Amino acid sequence: MLRRIASYLKGYAGYAAASPVLVTLETVCQLAIPLLMAQIIAQGIEQENMPAIWKYGALMVVAAIIATITGGLAARCAAYAAQGLGANLRRAEFEKIASFSFADIDRFSSSSLITRMTNDVTNIQNVCMVCLRILIRAVTMLIASVALTLTISPKLTLVVVVILPIMAGALMLLMKVCMPLFEKMQQALDQLNETVQENLIAVRVVKSYVRENRERDKFKQANDNFTSTALRAMLRMVAMQPMMTICMAAAIVLVMYNGGNMVLGGELDIAYLQTVVGYIMQILMSLMMVGMALLQYSRAQASTRRVFEVIDAQPAIADGGRTDLPAPRGRVEFRDVSFRYQSEGAGEDVLHHVNLTVEPGEFVAIVGGTGTGKSSLVNLIPRFYDVHGGQVLVDGVDVRDYPLDGLRGRVGMVLQNNVLFSGTIRENLLWGREDAAEEELIQAAKDAQAYDFIMSFPDGFDTSLDQGGVNVSGGQKQRLCIARAMVRKPAVLILDDSTSAVDSATEGRIRESFRENLKGTTVIIIAQRISSVQYADKIVVLDEGTVADVGTHDELMKSSKIYKEIYDSQQEGGVENG
Repeated sequence: MLRRIASYLKGYAGYAAASPVLVTLETVCQLAIPLLMAQIIAQGIEQENMPAIWKYGALMVVAAIIATITGGLAARCAAYAAQGLGANLRRAEFEKIASFSFADIDRFSSSSLITRMTNDVTNIQNVCMVCLRILIRAVTMLIASVALTLTISPKLTLVVVVILPIMAGALMLLMKVCMPLFEKMQQALDQLNETVQENLIAVRVVKSYVRENRERDKFKQANDNFTSTALRAMLRMVAMQPMMTICMAAAIVLVMYNGGNMVLGGELDIAYLQTVVGYIMQILMSLMMVGMALLQYSRAQASTRRVFEVIDAQPAIADGGRTDLPAPRGRVEFRDVSFRYQSEGAGEDVLHHVNLTVEPGEFVAIVGGTGTGKSSLVNLIPRFYDVHGGQVLVDGVDVRDYPLDGLRGRVGMVLQNNVLFSGTIRENLLWGREDAAEEELIQAAKDAQAYDFIMSFPDGFDTSLDQGGVNVSGGQKQRLCIARAMVRKPAVLILDDSTSAVDSATEGRIRESFRENLKGTTVIIIAQRISSVQYADKIVVLDEGTVADVGTHDELMKSSKIYKEIYDSQQEGGVENG
């Protein structure tokens, strides 16, 4: 695991290598200071030797200056290495997430992916910093202090030899207990983030239904769950402190008792006893720092597994290898297509043996009741999901054989959930095609019946949109999304209930623009209003995931019971007029 983490230090490996060297030099200089102080007392003060005092005093100043400089440089290098590691991990995660299909996003959940890219990566960064500075310093201090103590008094070093295994054993036990709790902490944080994210996205719905109290309770439950899980882990970590303190106190008492007897017996100079006590304090403090670093490492291990779970995930949908692609014409064919949202397990098919052909340039409408699989069907064309059985073909080629860029480059789609990005209207429209000319943006806006309201803004196409397009109305947002898709000039244009927020007259003008300006484009529209689809070349009626009927409006009014029921219900409810 450590070797793999180190591979993400690319570009920052020099900083990561320099930091331990600088920390080691800093530690050696700091450890030299007590020894130099002992020399000042033993050779200078006790023997009234001023040159010795000046000599060792000057060496202490030099050691302190070197320790200060190397310590500052070590901190700088560790910071660069840790931040660079975090940046590389986040980049790797984001690149993998960008390749995910809808099914992959569903599997991880967006809230968990956000936690993995932020909190989990931060945990790894913190441990990188801890390892490069505190852990290296503690280990160096521990080894060097033990070595120096041995040179001064091997007898007093035995006290440390007895205490160290006890403290190390306690640390290992604590790590074993805390590790599962750290895993649960991150999972609880996922749930907390999911609650917050869901509430912020749906804030208008929450307020319109006056459900703030319910959402507060929901948040409280997720927050309390995270808090209690974190407390269980942290309280076990806190338990280490008194245990370590007792061990340290016992070690100091034993050293002072035995060292005092040695001083009284003439075996040891009091100046060196003071130095030994200082080194043993350093040893015990170093062991505590090692313990804290290892506990941080245990938490980071849980985060590391979660991060690499994303990076190692194999996208459910991979690029096809075919390069000899036909010219874009817009022919779409479903051959015995079955589909379920869970490729494994007990998920039921939402589409059953669908057979359907859409010819180039046709205007095709798909209608049916809620949950009949309309959106699922069109989502298979650009391979947002893969079929469970059968084939979907675009221009005679199985969509699974297309490179994803090649497939989606010939398919324009306006989803049910209309999404705009922060930036200007122009920048949003250029998502359709980056090299689109100004005239093409204007024409697409006119075709989508968006031009007039765009120009009503003082800045026109350069009007800034807030995140999600919250500063435009639902109908305006839909028209901008349609314009964005039209800028692409796709071979196949799919509109998934994308005119529900515009009035019938505006919708009629949009539909007319399709006929006039997208004559060679295959248009597939999902709509709830019969008035939106009755002029289509072909209307497909879905019922319980199967194609129940296909025909024109007049044909279906005569032959399709389901279509006629939908039409009659809308006539009675006045849907056509609204």
